[in-house]
Amino acid sequence: MTKSCEVSWFSALCDDDYEFLGVPDPRLQSTWEHCRDIVLQAETGGYDNILLPSGYALGLDTTAFAAAIAPMLRRMALLMAVRVGESWPPQLARQIATIDRILGGRLNINIISSDLPGETLASGPRYARTVELMRILKTLLNGEPLDHDGEFWKLKLDPPRIGTVSGKAPLLYFGGLSPDAREAAAKECDVYLMWPDTREKVADIIADMTARAARHGRTLRFGYRAHVIVRETEDEARVYADRLLSKLDAEQGAAIRAKSLDSGSAGVAAQAALREGASADGYAEDNLWTGIGRARSGCGAAIVGNPDQVLAKLAMYQDMGIEAFILSGYPHAAEADLFARHVLPRMTHAPLSVVIDA
Repeated sequence: MTKSCEVSWFSALCDDDYEFLGVPDPRLQSTWEHCRDIVLQAETGGYDNILLPSGYALGLDTTAFAAAIAPMLRRMALLMAVRVGESWPPQLARQIATIDRILGGRLNINIISSDLPGETLASGPRYARTVELMRILKTLLNGEPLDHDGEFWKLKLDPPRIGTVSGKAPLLYFGGLSPDAREAAAKECDVYLMWPDTREKVADIIADMTARAARHGRTLRFGYRAHVIVRETEDEARVYADRLLSKLDAEQGAAIRAKSLDSGSAGVAAQAALREGASADGYAEDNLWTGIGRARSGCGAAIVGNPDQVLAKLAMYQDMGIEAFILSGYPHAAEADLFARHVLPRMTHAPLSVVIDA
């Protein structure tokens, strides 16, 4: 692989780590120690970045975790998820700038268009609020004074005294498939994230988002969030995939999916459609296995195969325009090590950089 891309891993802050999918294991719960060890495994393995997810009720607080882990890292970036419904933008800007300083300038942000706990906004207003937040963050973190008169916030502020190391807003990663989500991404995000799908659907999404962004005078970069199972042979990888599901109770899997806050989203519906259209053994296309989605909401498919097959799959996505991969596997620390040994050394990779306008 000669084209460079960003390769990130995932730390299971929201109680999403298993040896057998759907079977909770006390040793893999989202404690500080366990999630810290996943991040440090990714740092040792050579990953460029790691996603720290966020949920209302499950697991650890993401911002507090990011601040705590940041001094332990020497080169890897953090992709810190923030929920719009829990955030007051000026405070969030200060938190981002502070953690970026602790990291030496290696913080990125994953924007989640969430509700405020206890409220439910319709899709249109919720994504409109998300657009406002992204604009406010960019203004403040670019070191500019803010004069914002929006529907959700009315703010007139000087920029935070503490800014980012670069003096610019960090990259904003964002995903969503509904029309409102796509428009929000086209207007303000930097890296548009998508979950696994067939190559035809991925190509359609990239084409649509490229056109939407162009209508706003912008360009987007594209990221792909997927699970991965890599073993020395394809047979071994498929056997391990089957083992992951070997203790899953169908009702328990349905309960896990229904419990998720995003269980009704367009993205989750697309993952369900991918799973329903797969073959009897769960493969939607070569080396893309949908069994993960039987036990979790959200990203529900894995790239499964030997190192050559996994590498070829990632190269195919790169050729389609993907510049960033956010990968994970079960258990997260163990699979991070396997991918780091068998695939990552054969990839040309580096963190995505902020594009500074002339």
